[in-house]
Amino acid sequence: MVKTITIRDDVYRKLLAIKGDESFSELIERLIEGKGVEVLRKIRNKTEFSEEEKKIMLREIYAKRGERRVFPDSP
Repeated sequence: MVKTITIRDDVYRKLLAIKGDESFSELIERLIEGKGVEVLRKIRNKTEFSEEEKKIMLREIYAKRGERRVFPDSP
């Protein structure tokens, strides 16, 4: 069964920025089932992030997905 939900444009853009290749259903499921809520709390009410903040958030997201990403400045 499919349901339609309504979210603000700014929330949509934030979710779109972190969803990667997964569907919105997969993203929302992951966020509510795991530590994803912490990621949402970090981005709530914040419109700009430093490059370091972005790298930290991406590392946390990828770690929660079980993926390994290599960043050029990583030790």
